[in-house]
Amino acid sequence: METRTILKNKYYLYMTEFFSGMAVMAVELGASRLLAPYFSSSQIVWTIIIGTIMIAMALGNIWGGRTADKNPDPDRLYGRILVAAVWIAAIPVLGKYIILAISAVLVLTVSRNFLIIASFLACMAIFVYPLFLLGTVTPSLVKYTVDSLDDSGRTVGTLGAFNTIGSILGTFLPTFVTIPAVGTAATFLIFSGILLLLGILYFISSKAKLAKSIAAAMLFALCSVLGSSDSFAFWDKSLVYEGESVYNYLQVREDARSVILYTNVLFGVQSIKMKEDSLTGMYYDYALAAPAMAGRSFENRQELLVLGMGTGTYASQCRRYFDGISIEGVEIDDKITKLAYKYFSLPEDIPVAAYDGRAYLAAVDKKYDVIMVDAYQDITIPFQMSTAEFFTLVKQHLTENGVMVVNMNMHTEEEGNINACLSDTIANVFGNVYTVDVAGTTNRELFASDNGNMMQDFKENIRSVKDAELKRMLNKVFLEANAYTGGKFLLTDDRAPVELLGMQVIDSLIEDELAYYRELFKKEGIKGLLEDAAL
Repeated sequence: METRTILKNKYYLYMTEFFSGMAVMAVELGASRLLAPYFSSSQIVWTIIIGTIMIAMALGNIWGGRTADKNPDPDRLYGRILVAAVWIAAIPVLGKYIILAISAVLVLTVSRNFLIIASFLACMAIFVYPLFLLGTVTPSLVKYTVDSLDDSGRTVGTLGAFNTIGSILGTFLPTFVTIPAVGTAATFLIFSGILLLLGILYFISSKAKLAKSIAAAMLFALCSVLGSSDSFAFWDKSLVYEGESVYNYLQVREDARSVILYTNVLFGVQSIKMKEDSLTGMYYDYALAAPAMAGRSFENRQELLVLGMGTGTYASQCRRYFDGISIEGVEIDDKITKLAYKYFSLPEDIPVAAYDGRAYLAAVDKKYDVIMVDAYQDITIPFQMSTAEFFTLVKQHLTENGVMVVNMNMHTEEEGNINACLSDTIANVFGNVYTVDVAGTTNRELFASDNGNMMQDFKENIRSVKDAELKRMLNKVFLEANAYTGGKFLLTDDRAPVELLGMQVIDSLIEDELAYYRELFKKEGIKGLLEDAAL
């Protein structure tokens, strides 16, 4: 093996290790953001991403070590780095189409564990190969840097240190710098560009295989042009805003009647503003019953806290219908709060803390007449806000006759479903629990209080409501509310498998919603689906 001039400088090899480690972690963080709009950002999806990447790296380590022993040509290593760079650059161009293609096939063929299988196959198709190639870097560099057994420990340790430091930066930079500043697509391009420069610099210095470097640079440039869009819902041209924050992918749609915030492409509405001063027709309307349940303080100045403020739909509705109500909000994603003021007319005098809901309660001593818990979305249910310990904390921050209202989505009648677990847990903490199903949706509103006269107070307070539309809504809630008796399911800080429970509901909903199309596909194939779509 002829030693390339550039490889005689071990610092170049150390920098190769540094930047490859950085790129691996940056791709992992980018993977979570690429998949989140389609499969959620739950712990389950994170587990699949981490597991898939570890598989790729392990296989790369094994194969890289064997090839380095068999044919220790550095041209092969830096050629693999160029290929990995181009592949990563192509992810913003092709990744979302691959995800949707896999999802489309599985929707018609898989009934159970759809999100698990779809996200796993998407990870395998998109991320395994480039990370497999990057997994070959360390064993190959060991071959080039170890001069003798006398200094092998120090040399390998130095390589490991550079890789670890690069991985640390590759963890923090995407999360706190590149993704919030320029988006997921640009993040992939930035870190693939670094790998590309590593490979090109090697081949230029060695004056070998320059055609390969030029081809890689041209493909990278093409991917940069085609993949520069940060649009995940690329088929939707009606968005007034699309962007990313540290926590979420965000869309704002506007039509003649409303402005709507979505945080995931494949899931439902996160917040809504009706352009006409009216009820929303959604679960927020049912939750308006909570202030009327909160004892005899209804006509006095009530204190309301919203955990999971979103863009302030519930807060704005309460401000409109209940005179003198004082409102505070907690929303962990401050970018959503900025959208609330810009697009959703959230009153400027309603303060919103950029905080986790449970951490906020632990930090304040104030008591409230109503606490709205609206932090559950698709299967992304924060476990720390679903346990007996959390609901006990909520109870401690309620006034004597205060009411907690919780929006629970994905309701089913299956035994042991996520809503049954949440309801049983709440009933274990509060003396009085009532639930009401939201018409036409899978949402269920739960009202909890230690006030034994909660429903009687509610009935009396409805009489003093002057707005006819609100009065009809409150009467509907009163008539349809059912007292809930706690059962055997209990979620605690030690054990709260909320995402697995949510996954079961998602499977059930997909099966119910797509039964017609699956049957059509079985009978008439793709042609039948296309003809049905054209009708």
